[in-house]
Amino acid sequence: MTTVRICFIGDSLVLGTNDETYLGWPGRLCRDARAAGHNVSLYNLGIRAETSEMIAPRWRAEATPRIPDAYPGALVFSFGANDCAEIEGQGRRMTLERSVAVARAMLTEAAAWKPTLWVGPPPVDDNRQPFRASEEVVYHFASERVAELNSVFQETAAELGVPYLDMYAKLADDPAWPGMYEDADGVHPIAAGYEVMAEHIAAWSAWQAWFD
Repeated sequence: MTTVRICFIGDSLVLGTNDETYLGWPGRLCRDARAAGHNVSLYNLGIRAETSEMIAPRWRAEATPRIPDAYPGALVFSFGANDCAEIEGQGRRMTLERSVAVARAMLTEAAAWKPTLWVGPPPVDDNRQPFRASEEVVYHFASERVAELNSVFQETAAELGVPYLDMYAKLADDPAWPGMYEDADGVHPIAAGYEVMAEHIAAWSAWQAWFD
């Protein structure tokens, strides 16, 4: 049996937005690990609409009291879709270069502190754009921009020695994936979509290694 406290850090796709079961993929992973006999504590630190630049200043302060050094702890990061989204009337939220610089600094610090995994952003449904967060805020997401960011993130992770799961590649050619969205939301999947994401992570050797 493995005993571990895990902080899942990121954006709305970590939080599990639009999942009617309110589990998201972190909840499903930890539910199944618990069912397998492991003592897992889950801390979901996903915040909607956050970019890497918004996650960077808060993650350590939020994770530290949840996984003090007296207990086994680990970190799972996932972010990026918001970095390359465009806000209507304002343009792209972060440049590619800035996203990489922020991610590099954040993951370097994280990996030096606790066991760390990095899950890449999934594709969005381009046919369901734009995403209207409110009457005043309209986001334009694009799979092409997510793919570009994912590729650079993967290279950065390899340089840092941080295990990286290319979720984009797992889902981009999955014919069932476009059906995982509701008509008004092509960014956040329904429960079945989060289940698919959790299955890919559960089958990942880097995740499994934490429970061997």
